[in-house]
Amino acid sequence: MNTITSSVTIRALRDGLADAVGRASYGHERVQITKNGKPAAVLIGPDDFELLEQLEMFRDVAEYRAAKLADDGERVSLSELRAELDA
Repeated sequence: MNTITSSVTIRALRDGLADAVGRASYGHERVQITKNGKPAAVLIGPDDFELLEQLEMFRDVAEYRAAKLADDGERVSLSELRAELDA
């Protein structure tokens, strides 16, 4: 599921937290929490969270590989870097 499935205000969440957590955790819903009529957060279940973590890991690996390919091999010592920064 890739979209927000329901929305609740912070005020309503205070009274219905268990329900919102249940919908996110067991119903696999993405519950948008609003503050002053604007989106403030999204409550997701552990399965969706795990998918987001995996996505971030894959993105990090892709960025690492791209940086490694772009590496020209040139290195600067710490003392050279400090001298450059102080100049």
